[in-house]
Amino acid sequence: MRTRYAIRQLVEKALDIKKLTPEIENEINSELTNMGYISDVDYEALELLMAEMDAGRIQLVANLGLG
Repeated sequence: MRTRYAIRQLVEKALDIKKLTPEIENEINSELTNMGYISDVDYEALELLMAEMDAGRIQLVANLGLG
């Protein structure tokens, strides 16, 4: 993804669709691993995502094992 505040953009995507998909979660993890740190903006976005999940407004979606 390699854009400024990529994690915030991924969180916005999850908030828009009201789901944390495995793809979004993997992209967030990849960004964290590649950056080696987290900006204040991205940290606040992750806090919001966790709060929304705790409140039940964001659904964690599992992989659909097709096979």
